[in-house]
Amino acid sequence: MFKPKLFVLLPELDRERLLKDITAGILVGIVALPLAIAFGIASGVSPEKGLITAVIGGFIVSLLGGSRVQIGGPTGAFIIIVYGIVQQYGINGLMLATIMAGVILIIMGVAQFGSLIKFIPYPVIVGFTSGIAVIIFSTQVKDFLGLDIENLPGDFIGKWGQYLSHLGTLHMPTLAIGFIALSIIIFWPKVSRKIPGSFIAILVTTAMVQLLHLNVATIETRFGEIPSTIPAPSIPEFDLSTIQNLIMPATTIAILAAIEALLSAVVSDGMIGGRHKSNMELIAQGAANIVSPLFGGIPVTGAIARTATNVKNGGRTPLSGIVHAITLLCIMLLFGSWAKLIPMSTLAAILIVVAWNMSEYHVFRQLLKSPRGDIIVLLTTFGLTVIFDLTIAIEVGLLLTVVLFMQHMAGIANVEIITRELKDREEDSNDPNAIVNRDVPDGVEVYEINGPFFFGAASKFKESMRIVENPPPVRILRMRNVPVIDATGLNMLKEMVADSSRTGTKLILSGVNPETLSTMRQYGITDEIGQENIVDHIDSALDRAKQLLDNSLSALKK
Repeated sequence: MFKPKLFVLLPELDRERLLKDITAGILVGIVALPLAIAFGIASGVSPEKGLITAVIGGFIVSLLGGSRVQIGGPTGAFIIIVYGIVQQYGINGLMLATIMAGVILIIMGVAQFGSLIKFIPYPVIVGFTSGIAVIIFSTQVKDFLGLDIENLPGDFIGKWGQYLSHLGTLHMPTLAIGFIALSIIIFWPKVSRKIPGSFIAILVTTAMVQLLHLNVATIETRFGEIPSTIPAPSIPEFDLSTIQNLIMPATTIAILAAIEALLSAVVSDGMIGGRHKSNMELIAQGAANIVSPLFGGIPVTGAIARTATNVKNGGRTPLSGIVHAITLLCIMLLFGSWAKLIPMSTLAAILIVVAWNMSEYHVFRQLLKSPRGDIIVLLTTFGLTVIFDLTIAIEVGLLLTVVLFMQHMAGIANVEIITRELKDREEDSNDPNAIVNRDVPDGVEVYEINGPFFFGAASKFKESMRIVENPPPVRILRMRNVPVIDATGLNMLKEMVADSSRTGTKLILSGVNPETLSTMRQYGITDEIGQENIVDHIDSALDRAKQLLDNSLSALKK
């Protein structure tokens, strides 16, 4: 379970496989170059930190991961949370939060939470992913248009207010370079899918800016030189109060990294017909997020687009991911000084395309045709991500999903006094166990609970009991359709047993499934009701009811 995929697949490596994986790794490294730089800048840190993340994080994810083809590195999903942490706590705070997230990820993997991540509701995932896409797009408008804005607000509404008020400062050469880059990225796949359009866009627009001496902002004018070395590792300063403040951001990074990595692994499994080890993948992601910030990196996760590129170019083992990291390292060491000439509007164009691909607009539009509860979760998560904060969006989205699910289950669960509705229940005649096909003695009332008997349905049960003015001598409670019962349901049954004892009503339970019966036994309800009054079928319940009525009649005669 905890053996990295690389070591499982080593015996399969032959000369042909090795060559294909090396080729795929080199191509993915070229694809990752502009993205790593762009994600670093958009996250509020210097460009080389994005490259370091792709090199260190990508290497560790492939070395220790549970997927054959996963490519690790910085992704657009982290831009919002990383930018916010940097603004509030600085680079040191980001390092701490990322390391804490790595520890959380390892704990999740060791505790085998990998399969649980898959149960996060789809509307929540699409909602915050689409929201992140909108945020990424909004952060790139300034650089794409070349607007002269010194201090850009961090919030979404404030950004767009500044954009609208500064439209008069639009810089045409910057816009032209950005538009050319965007056009190349969109149309280049029609020429070749081997070399990424983003890489061609960088080469073309950088050459244009330098040869034509255009006054366009570049990485150099914004950040200065790009270091061509990996810095020595350093441990961040920390204190208890900072750690406490960073618990929520770190948890958000961990959850986001887990979701992105496992989604990427699932997608790539479908492409190659493989099967990943989700818990091993979480441990690898955790290790990458612990080590990467020590060298100046930012959060790491599985990158779906780069992983898909790896698969399409023939990568089938983690070796291709390792080669991808080595390729980026070589580019950084040998050509890092050239990267400073890349125009900022070109990087903005790359991120605008990333945002468009992340938005999954077709999925978003399809989900708007879903049940009303899913639409509410989708729009709420999306809106909170865009307007407020990703952490709040995930928390509220999950909470809202749980509340709506409980409401739905409470709507399914119902309690019926079925002996009072025999004439109106002709449809039950098709059920061989229907009460309509049986002779119910006078003095016996039959109730039936349908659905999970949990706290959401307990109020319905209490309401049904309240409408009974004169308690019957015998009450049969059918529970054949109760799959689970929680503490509230158990307590409600306990109250019913006490009320029945007080009013002299005999209680019989019918058709209780073994799991529910075991729970009731542990709670002590079966002892209070009496084992003889808990039967497995409605016929047995009616026979027991007749016996109790006869016993009562005999007692009266005496």
